[in-house]
Amino acid sequence: MEPKKGEAYVLGLDYGSDSCRAMLLDAADGSTAGVAVMDYARWAKGLFCDPAANQFRQHPQDYIDVLEGTVKEALRQGGKGIAEKVRGIAIDTTGSTPCAVDAEGTPLALKAEFAENPNAMFILWKDHTAVAEAGQINREAKTWGGVDYTKYEGGVYSSEWFWAKALRVLREDPGVAERAVSFLEHCDWMTALLTGAKDLAAIKRSRCAMGHKAMWHAEFGGYPSADFLMRLDPRLVKIRDTLGTETYTSDKAAGVLCGGWAARLGLPGGIPVAVGAYDAHMGAVGGGVKPRWLVKVMGTSTCDMIVGPKPAGPGGTGGTAREALVRGICGQVDGSIIPGMLGYEAGQSAFGDVYAWFKKLILWPIETLLPQVEGVDGGIKEKISQAVSKKVIPQVERAAEEIDPALSGILALDWLNGRRTPDANQLLTGAITGLTLGSDAPRVYRALAEATAFGARAIVERFREQGVAIEGIIGIGGVARKSPLVMQILADVLNMSIQVPGSDQAVALGAAMFAAVAAGLYPDISAAQGALLAPIEKTYTPNPKRVPVYDTLYGRYKTLGAFIDKPEV
Repeated sequence: MEPKKGEAYVLGLDYGSDSCRAMLLDAADGSTAGVAVMDYARWAKGLFCDPAANQFRQHPQDYIDVLEGTVKEALRQGGKGIAEKVRGIAIDTTGSTPCAVDAEGTPLALKAEFAENPNAMFILWKDHTAVAEAGQINREAKTWGGVDYTKYEGGVYSSEWFWAKALRVLREDPGVAERAVSFLEHCDWMTALLTGAKDLAAIKRSRCAMGHKAMWHAEFGGYPSADFLMRLDPRLVKIRDTLGTETYTSDKAAGVLCGGWAARLGLPGGIPVAVGAYDAHMGAVGGGVKPRWLVKVMGTSTCDMIVGPKPAGPGGTGGTAREALVRGICGQVDGSIIPGMLGYEAGQSAFGDVYAWFKKLILWPIETLLPQVEGVDGGIKEKISQAVSKKVIPQVERAAEEIDPALSGILALDWLNGRRTPDANQLLTGAITGLTLGSDAPRVYRALAEATAFGARAIVERFREQGVAIEGIIGIGGVARKSPLVMQILADVLNMSIQVPGSDQAVALGAAMFAAVAAGLYPDISAAQGALLAPIEKTYTPNPKRVPVYDTLYGRYKTLGAFIDKPEV
Protein backbone atom coordinates (compact mmCIF):
# COMPACT_ATOMS: atom_id res chain seq x y z
CA MET A 1 0.00 0.00 0.00
CA GLU A 2 1.48 3.33 -1.06
CA PRO A 3 2.15 5.91 1.68
CA LYS A 4 -0.24 8.72 2.58
CA LYS A 5 0.89 12.33 2.68
CA GLY A 6 2.58 13.32 5.92
CA GLU A 7 2.91 9.76 7.18
CA ALA A 8 6.23 8.60 5.73
CA TYR A 9 9.44 10.37 4.71
CA VAL A 10 12.67 9.24 3.08
CA LEU A 11 16.18 10.68 2.99
CA GLY A 12 18.28 10.89 -0.16
CA LEU A 13 21.94 11.85 0.34
CA ASP A 14 23.94 12.97 -2.67
CA TYR A 15 27.74 13.17 -2.29
CA GLY A 16 29.02 15.29 -5.18
CA SER A 17 32.51 16.42 -6.09
CA ASP A 18 32.49 19.51 -3.87
CA SER A 19 29.64 19.07 -1.41
CA CYS A 20 26.95 16.83 0.02
CA ARG A 21 23.23 17.51 -0.07
CA ALA A 22 20.51 15.79 1.94
CA MET A 23 16.91 15.83 0.73
CA LEU A 24 14.06 14.94 3.07
CA LEU A 25 11.07 13.96 0.99
CA ASP A 26 7.44 13.15 1.63
CA ALA A 27 7.22 9.62 0.25
CA ALA A 28 3.61 10.13 -0.85
CA ASP A 29 4.02 12.90 -3.41
CA GLY A 30 7.70 13.92 -3.56
CA SER A 31 7.21 17.26 -1.83
CA THR A 32 10.35 18.52 -0.15
CA ALA A 33 10.34 18.80 3.64
CA GLY A 34 13.98 19.86 3.94
CA VAL A 35 17.14 20.29 1.88
CA ALA A 36 20.62 20.96 3.25
CA VAL A 37 23.95 21.40 1.46
CA MET A 38 27.44 21.45 2.98
CA ASP A 39 30.87 21.78 1.37
CA TYR A 40 33.73 19.43 2.24
CA ALA A 41 35.90 21.61 4.49
CA ARG A 42 39.29 20.09 3.69
CA TRP A 43 38.53 19.78 -0.02
CA ALA A 44 37.46 23.43 -0.17
CA LYS A 45 40.93 24.41 1.07
CA GLY A 46 42.58 22.35 -1.69
CA LEU A 47 44.15 19.96 0.81
CA PHE A 48 45.65 16.66 -0.38
CA CYS A 49 45.24 17.62 -4.05
CA ASP A 50 47.77 18.45 -6.74
CA PRO A 51 45.90 19.54 -9.90
CA ALA A 52 49.13 19.82 -11.91
CA ALA A 53 49.71 16.11 -11.28
CA ASN A 54 46.00 15.24 -11.72
CA GLN A 55 45.84 14.16 -8.08
CA PHE A 56 42.46 14.67 -6.37
CA ARG A 57 41.93 13.10 -2.96
CA GLN A 58 39.20 13.53 -0.35
CA HIS A 59 39.43 12.83 3.37
CA PRO A 60 36.82 10.45 4.84
CA GLN A 61 36.35 12.80 7.79
CA ASP A 62 34.89 15.35 5.36
CA TYR A 63 32.26 12.79 4.40
CA ILE A 64 31.40 12.12 8.04
CA ASP A 65 31.17 15.81 8.91
CA VAL A 66 28.76 16.64 6.09
CA LEU A 67 26.69 13.54 6.81
CA GLU A 68 25.89 14.79 10.28
CA GLY A 69 25.53 18.40 9.23
CA THR A 70 23.20 17.94 6.26
CA VAL A 71 20.92 15.32 7.79
CA LYS A 72 20.42 17.29 11.00
CA GLU A 73 19.68 20.49 9.07
CA ALA A 74 17.22 18.77 6.72
CA LEU A 75 15.41 17.29 9.73
CA ARG A 76 15.37 20.70 11.43
CA GLN A 77 13.72 22.20 8.38
CA GLY A 78 11.17 19.38 8.37
CA GLY A 79 9.96 20.35 11.82
CA LYS A 80 9.28 18.73 15.15
CA GLY A 81 8.41 15.05 15.08
CA ILE A 82 9.35 14.45 11.45
CA ALA A 83 12.45 12.36 12.26
CA GLU A 84 10.25 9.60 13.71
CA LYS A 85 8.47 9.35 10.35
CA VAL A 86 11.63 8.70 8.28
CA ARG A 87 11.33 5.21 6.79
CA GLY A 88 14.48 4.80 4.71
CA ILE A 89 17.82 6.22 3.57
CA ALA A 90 19.76 5.94 0.31
CA ILE A 91 23.14 7.39 -0.60
CA ASP A 92 24.80 8.14 -3.91
CA THR A 93 28.40 9.23 -4.37
CA THR A 94 30.83 10.11 -7.12
CA GLY A 95 32.76 7.25 -8.65
CA SER A 96 34.91 5.52 -9.15
CA THR A 97 36.10 6.89 -5.82
CA PRO A 98 37.79 4.03 -3.90
CA CYS A 99 39.84 4.02 -0.70
CA ALA A 100 42.26 1.62 0.97
CA VAL A 101 40.63 0.06 4.07
CA ASP A 102 41.51 -2.30 6.88
CA ALA A 103 39.87 -5.64 7.73
CA GLU A 104 36.87 -3.87 9.29
CA GLY A 105 36.33 -1.64 6.26
CA THR A 106 37.73 1.48 7.95
CA PRO A 107 39.49 3.91 5.59
CA LEU A 108 43.17 4.08 6.50
CA ALA A 109 43.07 7.88 6.58
CA LEU A 110 40.93 7.64 9.73
CA LYS A 111 43.92 6.13 11.53
CA ALA A 112 46.38 8.54 13.12
CA GLU A 113 49.42 7.34 11.19
CA PHE A 114 47.71 7.89 7.83
CA ALA A 115 45.62 10.97 8.64
CA GLU A 116 47.65 13.24 6.32
CA ASN A 117 48.51 10.66 3.65
CA PRO A 118 46.62 11.23 0.38
CA ASN A 119 47.17 7.61 -0.66
CA ALA A 120 45.12 6.51 2.37
CA MET A 121 42.18 8.70 1.35
CA PHE A 122 39.38 8.39 -1.17
CA ILE A 123 40.67 8.81 -4.71
CA LEU A 124 38.15 11.07 -6.40
CA TRP A 125 36.67 10.07 -9.75
CA LYS A 126 38.66 12.70 -11.66
CA ASP A 127 42.03 11.67 -10.25
CA HIS A 128 44.14 10.60 -13.23
CA THR A 129 47.33 9.50 -11.50
CA ALA A 130 46.74 5.89 -12.60
CA VAL A 131 47.10 6.41 -16.37
CA ALA A 132 50.03 3.97 -16.61
CA GLU A 133 48.18 1.34 -14.60
CA ALA A 134 45.09 1.65 -16.79
CA GLY A 135 47.30 1.23 -19.85
CA GLN A 136 48.73 -1.97 -18.44
CA ILE A 137 45.25 -3.33 -17.67
CA ASN A 138 44.16 -2.65 -21.24
CA ARG A 139 47.25 -4.29 -22.75
CA GLU A 140 46.94 -7.41 -20.61
CA ALA A 141 43.20 -7.69 -21.22
CA LYS A 142 43.79 -7.78 -24.98
CA THR A 143 46.89 -10.01 -25.04
CA TRP A 144 46.92 -12.45 -22.11
CA GLY A 145 45.05 -15.12 -24.06
CA GLY A 146 41.98 -15.39 -21.86
CA VAL A 147 38.74 -13.47 -21.39
CA ASP A 148 38.86 -9.76 -22.22
CA TYR A 149 37.56 -8.48 -18.90
CA THR A 150 37.09 -4.99 -20.32
CA LYS A 151 34.44 -6.08 -22.83
CA TYR A 152 31.50 -5.01 -20.67
CA GLU A 153 33.35 -1.78 -19.78
CA GLY A 154 33.29 -0.51 -23.35
CA GLY A 155 36.51 -2.35 -24.21
CA VAL A 156 38.74 0.35 -22.68
CA TYR A 157 39.62 0.51 -19.00
CA SER A 158 40.10 4.01 -17.59
CA SER A 159 42.49 5.55 -15.10
CA GLU A 160 39.38 6.90 -13.35
CA TRP A 161 38.34 3.39 -12.27
CA PHE A 162 38.71 0.98 -9.36
CA TRP A 163 41.46 -1.48 -10.29
CA ALA A 164 43.76 1.12 -11.88
CA LYS A 165 43.55 3.33 -8.78
CA ALA A 166 44.09 0.44 -6.38
CA LEU A 167 47.09 -0.74 -8.37
CA ARG A 168 48.57 2.76 -8.38
CA VAL A 169 48.32 3.10 -4.60
CA LEU A 170 49.77 -0.35 -3.97
CA ARG A 171 52.78 0.45 -6.14
CA GLU A 172 53.33 4.00 -4.98
CA ASP A 173 52.99 3.68 -1.21
CA PRO A 174 54.50 0.64 0.58
CA GLY A 175 53.10 1.76 3.95
CA VAL A 176 49.53 1.90 2.68
CA ALA A 177 50.02 -1.28 0.67
CA GLU A 178 51.13 -3.15 3.79
CA ARG A 179 48.07 -2.10 5.81
CA ALA A 180 45.41 -2.21 3.06
CA VAL A 181 43.25 -5.31 3.28
CA SER A 182 40.83 -4.17 0.61
CA PHE A 183 39.50 -1.14 -1.25
CA LEU A 184 35.98 0.21 -0.81
CA GLU A 185 34.07 2.49 -3.12
CA HIS A 186 32.77 5.62 -1.42
CA CYS A 187 29.13 4.55 -1.89
CA ASP A 188 29.83 1.18 -0.26
CA TRP A 189 31.69 2.70 2.67
CA MET A 190 28.81 5.05 3.44
CA THR A 191 26.31 2.20 3.70
CA ALA A 192 28.77 0.15 5.76
CA LEU A 193 29.26 3.13 8.07
CA LEU A 194 25.55 3.70 8.64
CA THR A 195 24.70 0.03 9.10
CA GLY A 196 27.60 -0.57 11.47
CA ALA A 197 29.23 -3.26 9.31
CA LYS A 198 32.60 -4.24 10.75
CA ASP A 199 33.40 -7.17 8.50
CA LEU A 200 34.33 -6.84 4.83
CA ALA A 201 32.37 -10.00 4.05
CA ALA A 202 29.20 -8.38 5.41
CA ILE A 203 29.36 -5.33 3.18
CA LYS A 204 27.01 -5.49 0.20
CA ARG A 205 28.97 -4.18 -2.77
CA SER A 206 27.13 -1.96 -5.20
CA ARG A 207 26.17 -3.54 -8.54
CA CYS A 208 26.38 -0.07 -10.06
CA ALA A 209 29.90 0.68 -8.82
CA MET A 210 31.50 -2.70 -9.21
CA GLY A 211 29.82 -3.50 -12.52
CA HIS A 212 30.77 -0.26 -14.24
CA LYS A 213 34.22 0.29 -12.72
CA ALA A 214 35.58 -2.98 -11.30
CA MET A 215 34.84 -5.39 -14.16
CA TRP A 216 32.26 -7.40 -12.21
CA HIS A 217 29.88 -9.41 -14.41
CA ALA A 218 27.69 -12.44 -13.88
CA GLU A 219 29.32 -14.10 -16.90
CA PHE A 220 32.65 -14.04 -15.05
CA GLY A 221 31.15 -15.38 -11.85
CA GLY A 222 32.22 -12.14 -10.24
CA TYR A 223 35.45 -10.24 -10.85
CA PRO A 224 38.45 -10.87 -13.14
CA SER A 225 40.17 -14.16 -12.47
CA ALA A 226 43.13 -14.57 -10.15
CA ASP A 227 45.25 -15.60 -13.15
CA PHE A 228 44.54 -12.31 -14.89
CA LEU A 229 45.07 -10.11 -11.84
CA MET A 230 48.29 -11.98 -11.02
CA ARG A 231 49.74 -10.69 -14.28
CA LEU A 232 49.11 -7.14 -13.10
CA ASP A 233 50.19 -7.50 -9.46
CA PRO A 234 49.77 -10.45 -7.05
CA ARG A 235 48.46 -8.06 -4.39
CA LEU A 236 45.36 -7.45 -6.49
CA VAL A 237 44.42 -11.10 -6.05
CA LYS A 238 44.25 -10.59 -2.28
CA ILE A 239 42.04 -7.55 -2.82
CA ARG A 240 39.79 -9.57 -5.15
CA ASP A 241 39.38 -12.26 -2.51
CA THR A 242 37.82 -9.72 -0.13
CA LEU A 243 35.15 -8.59 -2.61
CA GLY A 244 33.02 -11.72 -2.67
CA THR A 245 31.27 -12.69 -5.88
CA GLU A 246 27.87 -11.02 -5.49
CA THR A 247 26.80 -7.44 -6.08
CA TYR A 248 23.47 -5.82 -5.26
CA THR A 249 21.10 -3.36 -6.89
CA SER A 250 20.05 -0.27 -4.97
CA ASP A 251 16.41 -1.22 -4.54
CA LYS A 252 17.67 -3.67 -1.91
CA ALA A 253 18.65 -2.79 1.66
CA ALA A 254 22.32 -3.02 2.55
CA GLY A 255 21.21 -3.31 6.18
CA VAL A 256 19.52 -1.12 8.76
CA LEU A 257 20.61 2.07 10.47
CA CYS A 258 22.68 1.07 13.50
CA GLY A 259 22.01 2.46 16.95
CA GLY A 260 25.13 4.60 17.09
CA TRP A 261 24.41 6.47 13.88
CA ALA A 262 20.70 6.69 14.64
CA ALA A 263 21.59 8.59 17.80
CA ARG A 264 24.12 10.83 16.05
CA LEU A 265 21.67 11.78 13.30
CA GLY A 266 18.52 11.93 15.39
CA LEU A 267 16.76 9.18 13.42
CA PRO A 268 14.97 5.98 14.41
CA GLY A 269 17.22 2.95 14.63
CA GLY A 270 16.54 -0.02 12.40
CA ILE A 271 15.30 1.82 9.31
CA PRO A 272 16.53 0.39 5.95
CA VAL A 273 19.65 1.79 4.31
CA ALA A 274 19.63 1.06 0.58
CA VAL A 275 22.64 -0.35 -1.25
CA GLY A 276 24.68 2.59 -2.51
CA ALA A 277 25.24 3.66 -6.11
CA TYR A 278 26.88 6.40 -8.14
CA ASP A 279 25.38 9.87 -8.32
CA ALA A 280 24.78 9.80 -12.07
CA HIS A 281 22.91 6.50 -11.96
CA MET A 282 20.59 7.50 -9.14
CA GLY A 283 20.36 10.93 -10.76
CA ALA A 284 19.14 9.33 -13.97
CA VAL A 285 16.29 7.77 -12.01
CA GLY A 286 15.54 11.13 -10.37
CA GLY A 287 15.54 12.75 -13.79
CA GLY A 288 13.00 10.33 -15.23
CA VAL A 289 15.13 7.85 -17.19
CA LYS A 290 13.18 5.37 -19.29
CA PRO A 291 13.97 3.20 -22.31
CA ARG A 292 15.35 5.14 -25.32
CA TRP A 293 15.66 8.37 -23.31
CA LEU A 294 19.17 9.57 -22.49
CA VAL A 295 19.64 11.44 -19.21
CA LYS A 296 22.57 13.83 -19.20
CA VAL A 297 23.78 14.53 -15.66
CA MET A 298 25.51 17.84 -16.27
CA GLY A 299 27.88 19.06 -13.58
CA THR A 300 31.65 19.34 -13.36
CA SER A 301 31.71 16.43 -15.79
CA THR A 302 28.81 14.70 -17.51
CA CYS A 303 27.48 11.22 -17.18
CA ASP A 304 25.15 10.11 -19.95
CA MET A 305 22.78 7.40 -18.80
CA ILE A 306 20.33 5.23 -20.72
CA VAL A 307 18.52 1.97 -20.02
CA GLY A 308 17.39 -0.85 -22.23
CA PRO A 309 15.86 -4.30 -21.89
CA LYS A 310 18.00 -7.31 -21.18
CA PRO A 311 18.33 -9.64 -24.18
CA ALA A 312 15.60 -12.25 -24.50
CA GLY A 313 16.61 -15.89 -24.46
CA PRO A 314 15.40 -18.72 -26.68
CA GLY A 315 12.36 -19.30 -24.51
CA GLY A 316 11.51 -15.62 -24.27
CA THR A 317 12.96 -15.18 -20.77
CA GLY A 318 15.06 -12.10 -20.16
CA GLY A 319 18.77 -12.16 -19.50
CA THR A 320 19.71 -15.57 -20.92
CA ALA A 321 21.04 -14.40 -24.28
CA ARG A 322 24.39 -12.71 -24.77
CA GLU A 323 24.45 -8.92 -24.51
CA ALA A 324 25.32 -6.85 -27.56
CA LEU A 325 28.50 -5.00 -26.59
CA VAL A 326 28.71 -1.22 -26.95
CA ARG A 327 32.27 -0.15 -27.68
CA GLY A 328 33.99 2.79 -26.05
CA ILE A 329 31.53 3.62 -23.25
CA CYS A 330 31.80 3.37 -19.45
CA GLY A 331 30.13 0.02 -19.24
CA GLN A 332 26.81 -1.76 -19.46
CA VAL A 333 25.54 -3.39 -16.30
CA ASP A 334 22.38 -5.33 -15.46
CA GLY A 335 20.45 -3.29 -12.89
CA SER A 336 22.95 -0.46 -12.43
CA ILE A 337 20.28 2.20 -13.05
CA ILE A 338 16.87 0.51 -13.02
CA PRO A 339 16.83 -3.04 -11.60
CA GLY A 340 15.84 -5.53 -14.27
CA MET A 341 17.19 -3.46 -17.16
CA LEU A 342 20.62 -2.97 -18.67
CA GLY A 343 22.15 0.34 -17.66
CA TYR A 344 24.54 2.04 -20.09
CA GLU A 345 26.93 4.81 -19.01
CA ALA A 346 29.00 7.25 -21.02
CA GLY A 347 30.15 10.79 -20.33
CA GLN A 348 32.66 13.60 -20.63
CA SER A 349 35.56 14.04 -18.21
CA ALA A 350 35.07 17.80 -18.18
CA PHE A 351 31.91 19.80 -18.80
CA GLY A 352 31.23 22.40 -16.11
CA ASP A 353 34.94 22.12 -15.29
CA VAL A 354 35.67 23.58 -18.74
CA TYR A 355 33.70 26.72 -17.89
CA ALA A 356 35.26 26.83 -14.41
CA TRP A 357 38.72 26.70 -15.97
CA PHE A 358 37.85 29.59 -18.28
CA LYS A 359 36.48 31.62 -15.38
CA LYS A 360 39.65 31.07 -13.38
CA LEU A 361 41.72 32.05 -16.40
CA ILE A 362 40.04 35.40 -16.98
CA LEU A 363 39.84 36.22 -13.26
CA TRP A 364 43.59 35.83 -12.83
CA PRO A 365 44.32 39.59 -13.04
CA ILE A 366 41.67 40.40 -10.43
CA GLU A 367 42.80 37.70 -8.02
CA THR A 368 46.50 38.46 -8.52
CA LEU A 369 46.71 42.21 -8.95
CA LEU A 370 43.81 43.61 -6.93
CA PRO A 371 45.42 42.73 -3.56
CA GLN A 372 48.48 44.72 -4.67
CA VAL A 373 46.57 47.92 -5.41
CA GLU A 374 47.46 50.61 -2.89
CA GLY A 375 45.08 53.12 -1.36
CA VAL A 376 42.02 50.84 -1.45
CA ASP A 377 40.55 49.39 1.72
CA GLY A 378 40.85 45.62 2.07
CA GLY A 379 37.12 45.27 2.54
CA ILE A 380 36.47 47.16 -0.68
CA LYS A 381 38.92 44.92 -2.52
CA GLU A 382 37.09 41.85 -1.27
CA LYS A 383 33.72 43.24 -2.38
CA ILE A 384 35.11 44.02 -5.83
CA SER A 385 36.62 40.54 -6.13
CA GLN A 386 33.40 38.81 -5.08
CA ALA A 387 31.24 40.95 -7.36
CA VAL A 388 33.41 40.35 -10.41
CA SER A 389 33.65 36.63 -9.68
CA LYS A 390 29.86 36.37 -9.38
CA LYS A 391 29.04 38.40 -12.49
CA VAL A 392 31.79 37.53 -14.97
CA ILE A 393 30.36 34.30 -16.46
CA PRO A 394 26.75 35.57 -16.71
CA GLN A 395 28.07 38.69 -18.45
CA VAL A 396 30.25 36.66 -20.82
CA GLU A 397 27.30 34.35 -21.58
CA ARG A 398 25.06 37.29 -22.47
CA ALA A 399 27.67 38.56 -24.92
CA ALA A 400 28.36 35.07 -26.29
CA GLU A 401 24.65 34.58 -26.99
CA GLU A 402 24.79 37.35 -29.59
CA ILE A 403 27.63 35.75 -31.58
CA ASP A 404 26.77 34.01 -34.83
CA PRO A 405 28.47 30.58 -34.69
CA ALA A 406 28.97 30.67 -38.45
CA LEU A 407 31.12 33.79 -38.11
CA SER A 408 33.07 33.14 -34.91
CA GLY A 409 35.92 31.24 -36.58
CA ILE A 410 37.06 29.69 -33.27
CA LEU A 411 36.94 25.93 -32.74
CA ALA A 412 37.78 24.09 -29.52
CA LEU A 413 38.20 20.56 -28.18
CA ASP A 414 36.64 19.75 -24.81
CA TRP A 415 39.32 17.29 -23.63
CA LEU A 416 40.77 19.56 -20.94
CA ASN A 417 40.60 16.66 -18.47
CA GLY A 418 41.15 13.91 -20.99
CA ARG A 419 38.41 12.01 -22.79
CA ARG A 420 36.08 9.68 -20.94
CA THR A 421 33.97 8.55 -23.91
CA PRO A 422 33.83 7.57 -26.64
CA ASP A 423 37.03 5.53 -26.14
CA ALA A 424 38.63 6.60 -22.86
CA ASN A 425 42.00 8.33 -23.16
CA GLN A 426 42.98 10.48 -20.19
CA LEU A 427 46.24 11.55 -21.84
CA LEU A 428 44.42 13.69 -24.39
CA THR A 429 44.32 17.46 -23.96
CA GLY A 430 42.07 20.28 -25.08
CA ALA A 431 42.77 22.64 -27.95
CA ILE A 432 41.58 25.98 -29.33
CA THR A 433 42.09 26.96 -32.97
CA GLY A 434 41.15 29.89 -35.17
CA LEU A 435 42.24 32.63 -32.77
CA THR A 436 42.84 36.10 -34.17
CA LEU A 437 43.48 39.54 -32.72
CA GLY A 438 39.71 39.98 -32.76
CA SER A 439 39.08 36.93 -30.56
CA ASP A 440 37.62 38.08 -27.26
CA ALA A 441 36.40 36.35 -24.11
CA PRO A 442 32.80 35.85 -25.27
CA ARG A 443 33.94 34.23 -28.53
CA VAL A 444 36.32 31.89 -26.76
CA TYR A 445 33.67 31.03 -24.19
CA ARG A 446 31.13 30.22 -26.89
CA ALA A 447 33.66 28.01 -28.66
CA LEU A 448 34.23 26.10 -25.41
CA ALA A 449 30.47 25.69 -24.91
CA GLU A 450 30.17 24.41 -28.48
CA ALA A 451 33.04 22.00 -27.86
CA THR A 452 31.28 20.45 -24.88
CA ALA A 453 28.17 20.07 -27.05
CA PHE A 454 30.20 18.42 -29.82
CA GLY A 455 31.61 15.99 -27.25
CA ALA A 456 28.05 15.18 -26.21
CA ARG A 457 27.10 14.56 -29.86
CA ALA A 458 30.00 12.13 -30.27
CA ILE A 459 28.55 10.07 -27.43
CA VAL A 460 25.02 10.06 -28.88
CA GLU A 461 26.37 9.01 -32.28
CA ARG A 462 28.39 6.19 -30.72
CA PHE A 463 25.34 4.80 -28.93
CA ARG A 464 23.31 4.91 -32.13
CA GLU A 465 26.10 3.34 -34.19
CA GLN A 466 26.21 0.46 -31.69
CA GLY A 467 22.46 -0.15 -31.81
CA VAL A 468 21.23 1.74 -28.73
CA ALA A 469 18.30 3.91 -29.80
CA ILE A 470 17.97 7.44 -28.39
CA GLU A 471 14.65 9.17 -28.94
CA GLY A 472 14.79 11.90 -26.31
CA ILE A 473 17.19 13.81 -24.05
CA ILE A 474 16.71 14.86 -20.42
CA GLY A 475 19.15 17.27 -18.81
CA ILE A 476 19.70 17.48 -15.06
CA GLY A 477 22.34 19.05 -12.83
CA GLY A 478 23.74 22.51 -12.29
CA VAL A 479 24.53 23.34 -15.92
CA ALA A 480 21.10 22.21 -17.14
CA ARG A 481 19.38 24.47 -14.62
CA LYS A 482 21.66 27.50 -14.79
CA SER A 483 22.90 28.00 -18.35
CA PRO A 484 20.28 28.56 -21.06
CA LEU A 485 23.07 29.36 -23.55
CA VAL A 486 24.80 26.02 -23.07
CA MET A 487 21.50 24.13 -23.22
CA GLN A 488 20.39 25.86 -26.40
CA ILE A 489 23.74 25.19 -28.08
CA LEU A 490 23.43 21.54 -27.01
CA ALA A 491 19.93 21.27 -28.52
CA ASP A 492 21.16 22.85 -31.76
CA VAL A 493 24.23 20.60 -32.00
CA LEU A 494 22.28 17.41 -31.24
CA ASN A 495 19.28 18.55 -33.31
CA MET A 496 17.10 17.18 -30.53
CA SER A 497 14.82 18.73 -27.94
CA ILE A 498 16.10 18.60 -24.37
CA GLN A 499 13.77 18.43 -21.37
CA VAL A 500 14.86 19.89 -18.01
CA PRO A 501 12.93 18.74 -14.92
CA GLY A 502 12.00 21.33 -12.32
CA SER A 503 14.22 20.06 -9.51
CA ASP A 504 17.46 21.53 -8.21
CA GLN A 505 18.28 18.21 -6.58
CA ALA A 506 17.37 15.55 -9.13
CA VAL A 507 20.25 13.33 -7.99
CA ALA A 508 19.23 13.41 -4.32
CA LEU A 509 15.64 12.87 -5.50
CA GLY A 510 16.75 9.70 -7.26
CA ALA A 511 18.42 8.51 -4.06
CA ALA A 512 15.21 9.21 -2.15
CA MET A 513 13.29 7.06 -4.64
CA PHE A 514 15.63 4.14 -3.96
CA ALA A 515 15.17 4.71 -0.22
CA ALA A 516 11.41 4.49 -0.70
CA VAL A 517 11.65 1.20 -2.60
CA ALA A 518 14.19 -0.32 -0.20
CA ALA A 519 11.83 0.61 2.64
CA GLY A 520 8.93 -1.17 0.92
CA LEU A 521 6.90 2.00 0.37
CA TYR A 522 6.78 1.28 -3.38
CA PRO A 523 7.10 -2.08 -5.15
CA ASP A 524 9.71 -0.92 -7.66
CA ILE A 525 11.50 2.10 -9.11
CA SER A 526 8.92 2.64 -11.84
CA ALA A 527 6.19 3.06 -9.23
CA ALA A 528 8.37 5.42 -7.18
CA GLN A 529 9.09 7.53 -10.26
CA GLY A 530 5.38 7.74 -11.05
CA ALA A 531 4.68 9.21 -7.62
CA LEU A 532 7.76 11.32 -6.94
CA LEU A 533 9.18 12.71 -10.21
CA ALA A 534 9.34 16.48 -10.63
CA PRO A 535 7.47 17.90 -13.66
CA ILE A 536 9.37 19.13 -16.74
CA GLU A 537 10.18 22.80 -16.19
CA LYS A 538 11.63 23.78 -19.57
CA THR A 539 12.20 22.28 -23.01
CA TYR A 540 14.94 23.50 -25.33
CA THR A 541 14.17 22.95 -29.02
CA PRO A 542 16.69 23.13 -31.88
CA ASN A 543 17.00 26.34 -33.88
CA PRO A 544 16.59 25.11 -37.49
CA LYS A 545 18.87 27.88 -38.78
CA ARG A 546 21.70 26.79 -36.49
CA VAL A 547 21.48 23.03 -37.07
CA PRO A 548 23.24 22.97 -40.49
CA VAL A 549 25.89 25.39 -39.19
CA TYR A 550 26.69 23.07 -36.33
CA ASP A 551 26.69 20.02 -38.61
CA THR A 552 29.56 21.68 -40.49
CA LEU A 553 31.38 22.74 -37.33
CA TYR A 554 30.99 19.26 -35.84
CA GLY A 555 32.77 17.84 -38.88
CA ARG A 556 35.63 20.25 -38.21
CA TYR A 557 35.60 19.27 -34.53
CA LYS A 558 36.07 15.62 -35.51
CA THR A 559 38.93 16.54 -37.84
CA LEU A 560 40.65 18.53 -35.10
CA GLY A 561 40.08 15.69 -32.65
CA ALA A 562 41.60 13.15 -35.03
CA PHE A 563 44.67 15.37 -35.37
CA ILE A 564 45.13 15.73 -31.60
CA ASP A 565 44.42 12.03 -31.04
CA LYS A 566 46.82 10.74 -33.70
CA PRO A 567 49.48 8.33 -32.42
CA GLU A 568 52.97 9.70 -31.99
CA VAL A 569 55.34 8.59 -34.71
